[in-house]
Amino acid sequence: MLRDVMGKTFRLLGYTIQYGCIAHCAFEYLGGIVVCSGPSMEPTIQNSDIVFSENLSRHFYCIQKGDIVIAKSPNDPKSNICKRVIGLEGDKVCISSPSDFRKSHSYVPKGHVWLEGDNLRNSTDSRCYGPVPYGLIRGRICFKLWKQSLWVPYRRVVLVPSWLSIFVLPPANRKNY
Repeated sequence: MLRDVMGKTFRLLGYTIQYGCIAHCAFEYLGGIVVCSGPSMEPTIQNSDIVFSENLSRHFYCIQKGDIVIAKSPNDPKSNICKRVIGLEGDKVCISSPSDFRKSHSYVPKGHVWLEGDNLRNSTDSRCYGPVPYGLIRGRICFKLWKQSLWVPYRRVVLVPSWLSIFVLPPANRKNY
């Protein structure tokens, strides 16, 4: 009997480790779900929008101008940033803020990208900390899964995808059952 219990325990432990490794590889190399916070990417990505980030592009150097990426912050390696790729290595980019009268330009060095938020007046980006090493890019945003504004409370928080929101009654029209 003890042998059966120990056998089942070790089998369960083996499956747990195996599936844990598979999940880690999937999130590290394929992609994952990210909750974006902050106003720097408005109006494209709002505060608390949930997006899917795929990680294969960074491994195969397929990041292009115009892509929205998740990267490690050059100022704080423990946090991530969500920005748009404005320039790749060798590109000439404007390094001054939108309010500056005189515009200054620079070239993106080899192995780096130039990242900026869509909300230029409220974004800490490459204009502040310079070109970002390509190795800090964690993934490329593919699509939005949910918008924070479409979450509908009904006795508890319910996540509603934007394509399904036409079928959900607004909270004021619901009856309490």
